[in-house]
Amino acid sequence: MRGVAAIALVISGLLTAPPAFAAAEKIVAGLSQSSVSITADFDGSEILIYGAVKRDAPIPSGPPLRVIITVQGPDTALTVWRKDRRFGIWLNNAAVLIDRAPSFYAVASSGVMAESLTETEDLRHRITLPRAIRAVGIAAEADGAPLFVEALRRVRETEGRYSLREGSVSLTQETLFRADVALPAALTEGDYKVRIFLTREGQVIDALERRIWVRKAGLERFFYQSAHEQPLLYGLASLVLAALAGWGASVIFARVRW
Repeated sequence: MRGVAAIALVISGLLTAPPAFAAAEKIVAGLSQSSVSITADFDGSEILIYGAVKRDAPIPSGPPLRVIITVQGPDTALTVWRKDRRFGIWLNNAAVLIDRAPSFYAVASSGVMAESLTETEDLRHRITLPRAIRAVGIAAEADGAPLFVEALRRVRETEGRYSLREGSVSLTQETLFRADVALPAALTEGDYKVRIFLTREGQVIDALERRIWVRKAGLERFFYQSAHEQPLLYGLASLVLAALAGWGASVIFARVRW
């Protein structure tokens, strides 16, 4: 009986063990820059994400390796409104409050997402755009909420804040990879999370996370900090500057008339 129990234990371990390639392939990656400074003339930036797959054995045969990269900005709260025509006028009618949604979200992959990732793995790691939005904040199961979430996705895709670029990750001999992710001019200040996934047969076999530091710099940083840390003084200074500007303009025009 002990022999049968031992054999059963070995078989159970083999059935529940992860695939051999899960422990044999690891990500080694870097970023072209770890910080972005937002200045007066900032018109966007581009981040190069590059790396390699470290192996202790030859490349496994079978399903091809896939690489998926996501770049996620700080979460923000917002209200999504729906306009309806009332009495010949378009008015805000219904609204859904989303407690948290990524201010920026880009997905890049070396292949088609449907072939690179299963629904279960997507649900676990929250990789695709729908999962990234629905996984945070309000419950997407609420009445009509999916329509509002889809509207948010469309608007931010138009603004360049959300994107999905299948096949944009260059993967050479299933070992070297690189991708370029464009950051728009209207960036939200904060820490941006970069995630890299290796998948085979739709299963995530390794993942790596890096951070990009995005901050205002120069006068923009000074004004931003003043407005948030000392709002009263900032407001009074703004009023004084506005009054001085108005007085200066009146003096100039009075002299021009003479």
